[in-house]
Amino acid sequence: MCAAVAEIDTYEDWKVDAQRKDELTGAANWRRREESTLYDYRVIRRRYDEIRDVRNSGDTQRLLFYLHEGFHGNMAGMGSPALYGRAEYGTKELITNYISEMVGALEDLENVPENEISMQERLAFYRRAADCFGRSALMLSGAGSLGPFHIGVVKALSEQHLLPNVLSGASAGSIVTAVAGTRHQDELSRMLSTDEILNALSGGDERRTGSQVRRKDLVDLVHEIIPDMTFEEALEETGRYINVSVAPTAVNQRSRLLNAIISPNCCIREAVVASCSIPGIFPPVTLAAKTASGERKPYIATRKWVDGSISDDLPARRLTRLYGVNHFISSQANPIVLWALQDPHSTSLVSQLASVYQAAVRDVSRAVYPFTMNLVRNVYPVNIMTRMWFGLLTQEYTADINISPSTRFFNPAKLLSVLSEKETLQLIQAGERATWPKIEMIRNCTAVSRYIDATLKATEARALLAA
Repeated sequence: MCAAVAEIDTYEDWKVDAQRKDELTGAANWRRREESTLYDYRVIRRRYDEIRDVRNSGDTQRLLFYLHEGFHGNMAGMGSPALYGRAEYGTKELITNYISEMVGALEDLENVPENEISMQERLAFYRRAADCFGRSALMLSGAGSLGPFHIGVVKALSEQHLLPNVLSGASAGSIVTAVAGTRHQDELSRMLSTDEILNALSGGDERRTGSQVRRKDLVDLVHEIIPDMTFEEALEETGRYINVSVAPTAVNQRSRLLNAIISPNCCIREAVVASCSIPGIFPPVTLAAKTASGERKPYIATRKWVDGSISDDLPARRLTRLYGVNHFISSQANPIVLWALQDPHSTSLVSQLASVYQAAVRDVSRAVYPFTMNLVRNVYPVNIMTRMWFGLLTQEYTADINISPSTRFFNPAKLLSVLSEKETLQLIQAGERATWPKIEMIRNCTAVSRYIDATLKATEARALLAA
């Protein structure tokens, strides 16, 4: 008998229960069989045999030549989300085994003596491999009071050592992004596994449960759980790339993605408060920056910024350009769009038709936006509201792997309210449980890029010491 949901408190519990279900339903046999119309199993079998033969040969130059041919994260369709929808746990064993062999081949290369492959050759290979293979990013959407859901997603990924180094957040998602991106792994694990984050999110003596979140509540929360760092300082401290979406108040300005590359001296706290400043609810924010001497000054003093989710909830294109990201994981809890959200990878006819309709709405909205804005450009506040509305209509709200709450409808009156400790804990747990079924897909799809990035970083550090 399968474990009751109430008894499943950890990923390991969930994994055991999922594997038991797969044995009962026959899905485990499906995983063991190589054949499927969902991917080209013949190509994967051939590549699997080739890479094992190369590794067993012990020929360094043959190994390097094979690796120079390049890896591909979706070789023969093996990264298709449909391959992870047939079983509760994981996918075809052939795919998992092939990915393990790819990582093993990279480990073999790392163990080759330096007199056979020089440090410069290794660096050149890993840099090229990182550029060619790409990397993954986690995008946390706007969420209002559903923000603790993102905490659960980050907690589940962090516990499995699957949290990407590239993180983006908009509105409530920016708070969680900043929490994760300003702490080392051990510190983050401690914070997420204790009551520290729960107590901070669920209010305190001055915040009344059920009341609307005030700007003071937001600022106090940000100052309590986010260190006073710039984006550059956070990158140097943790090695993680934090990205925060903000939108301008001026009609003729474009939204920005604040990070260590574009705005290194910008202060994270003010960026997060700006990204959470919903127009009409909270006032716009002037960003802050630190000078070389540590003095705080306004960052672009003539401009103010508001909620980033209205223009760039999931900034995939910008992350691709900045970091070479080509694989995206989203934690999507934006209540404005969640009720209508469809999984673009679903095989359901209803979901596919809905996705087509939504894509058509986005295309039409993009086409009529310039004409509409010309009509209202000088009519305040209609111009601001029009830009916001079209911003919501024309965005993409899904990614390669999508994690969302199981419940799509929420009480609108509570979406900007102070939650009780019980409600906060329930949302964190909902985030964890929504992530667990995606863990093996994330593990497989990111295994090679995670190894390449980690090894490149270590190799660069060794080369710097040897210089």
